[in-house]
Amino acid sequence: MKPRYHRKTTPTVGLLIVWLAVSNGMIPPANAAGQPGEYLGPCALVASKDAKTLFVACADARQVAWVELSGGSVTRRVPVPAEPTGIVLTPDGTKLIVTCAAPKSTVAVLDAVSGELVAAIPVGHTAMSPVISPDGKRVYVCNRFSGDVSVIDLAAGRPVARVAAVREPIAAAVTPDGRALLVANHLPNTRTHDPANVDVTPVVTVIDTRTYAATAIELPHGANGLRGLCISPDGKHALVTHLLSNFERIPFRVDLGWINVNVVSIINMRQRKVISTIGMDDFDLGAGNPHDVAYAADGKTICVSLAGTHQLCVISESELLGDFAARTMQPMMAVWPIYLSLGDSLWRRGDLPGKGPRGLAVAGSKVYVAQYFSDSVAVADLAGWPKKRLPDSISYYGEPRTYSSTANEQADDASVRTIALGHKPKLTLQRRGQLLFHDATICYQKWQSCASCHPDGRADGLNWDLMNDGAGNSKNTKSLLLSHRSPPSMAEGVRASAEGAVRSGLTHILFTHRPEEEAAAIDAYLKSIEPVPSPHLADGRLGVAAERGRKLFQSKRVGCNRCHPAPLYTDLRLHNIGTRNANESTDHFDTPTLVEVWRTAPYLHDGRYTTLGELFVEGRHGLKHVGDDLSDREIEDLVKYVLSL
Repeated sequence: MKPRYHRKTTPTVGLLIVWLAVSNGMIPPANAAGQPGEYLGPCALVASKDAKTLFVACADARQVAWVELSGGSVTRRVPVPAEPTGIVLTPDGTKLIVTCAAPKSTVAVLDAVSGELVAAIPVGHTAMSPVISPDGKRVYVCNRFSGDVSVIDLAAGRPVARVAAVREPIAAAVTPDGRALLVANHLPNTRTHDPANVDVTPVVTVIDTRTYAATAIELPHGANGLRGLCISPDGKHALVTHLLSNFERIPFRVDLGWINVNVVSIINMRQRKVISTIGMDDFDLGAGNPHDVAYAADGKTICVSLAGTHQLCVISESELLGDFAARTMQPMMAVWPIYLSLGDSLWRRGDLPGKGPRGLAVAGSKVYVAQYFSDSVAVADLAGWPKKRLPDSISYYGEPRTYSSTANEQADDASVRTIALGHKPKLTLQRRGQLLFHDATICYQKWQSCASCHPDGRADGLNWDLMNDGAGNSKNTKSLLLSHRSPPSMAEGVRASAEGAVRSGLTHILFTHRPEEEAAAIDAYLKSIEPVPSPHLADGRLGVAAERGRKLFQSKRVGCNRCHPAPLYTDLRLHNIGTRNANESTDHFDTPTLVEVWRTAPYLHDGRYTTLGELFVEGRHGLKHVGDDLSDREIEDLVKYVLSL
């Protein structure tokens, strides 16, 4: 799912325009779901205290749907000014807090009964995951691309603080006593060329809600792609969903989780550290792309949505925290097999009726799951959920492998049902490609999807030693933005085009053979991805320092535009930039586009620099012919311009 940004309006004016348009009939009350190219895209939801109403944030339709749960019908659709990415109810149940993602995001406060706009509060770039304090006075919002958290005084209707996170804060949770806010940072923020001496891991930021002091909890080496975060009702533990990557080994196979495994890390809140990382995969059946995590209403049951395999996983807290899980369900990275001592998985795993499960909401014995690609909500009754649900068969290069019926316990028919939010969507080629890109079921043993290494079509921040250019020469994952317009692909240009790279990835990374029409659909999706406006722009324009940097960038004296000419900011050629190591097969590397370079750290083909400042000052990248002629301010200006692209 990718935020879409449009012409700038102030938040309040933008909301007013939308409401007026609806009242005048200019905007229909809902998309004509089912028509090609028009989708709802449910991504987040919350249930009312009395479990009578479900509120669903529909990202693609830019609306919030009111669902009456007794009859399963949509009773109201309220448009919002930008893509809704998160939703929460105030403790008294009277107001909905909705984050609406844009370069200048809005937190929309809606009356939970009438849908009336109560307030529109400006926050940072790509707001998401709103969290409300237990007393209902403060709202905390992750500003993903601003890299910080907004603290909002709800009564005053305004932000009172911005607290720095680390890299792409994407999910948050507050402790039951309201004293600490946990924030999951999506990606690692480290150099990756020397993993033997540097832990490559994202962190969970812990913010003291009284002083705003922040500390960091490191996840295991190789963690990436954080998505979901929750705190136990007793405040003793926090759970975060993510991938764990075996990136220091050559990915010559995918079975048994050799490339990526799918896990939940458990944080001891008193010790402020990870005490275990529990795999969600079966020994030879992956649980691709865990997304949201939530405690059920009993406070003893944990639910996780699997966005890649279209499933729901359930486990008791006692089992997750128990000795058996710690001994037998923790991945052992850098060994073979990854799950060396895995016993029977304790996860109760079952298929959902729709595609692309995202956010979770719990009420009573039921868990509600937003099914992004199916424009629907799954309703799972935890009382009837299966002990284990395995598919009838999986295939390796098209050869079926069948499981015994005893291992294939089915959920009761009544244990899961669907609430349709609109007509069944008809997928365009582009939408089908988006689904396939995020679909782990097309991978052998379902361990991962294309999005595992390319979240949102971008990069995971890791180095991988792919087999297409020899061994011992890891390369940093490249963003796929503009990849079809900027051949060749891969750091050494070993794929002549992005089309070739897509097909090679299906064969050699997902270890599967798929029909040509599926590869073509993935091409269509990747071609449709648009750049996100840089958070370093000032009201959509270059700042004063960045404008000075632009002139340097284009000057004869510096001449960055010789290799990075607009509009793609690449000359589509390979150059010797003096960074070859002993295991490289060439000293020439592809010139990457600089569009969205602000979100693609670490830099150079081997990820040796975390910031552009390091790239220019330590690496003298592109500046060696200038010598030491550039002042510190000029380098700073140059950095600000490049980060604005």
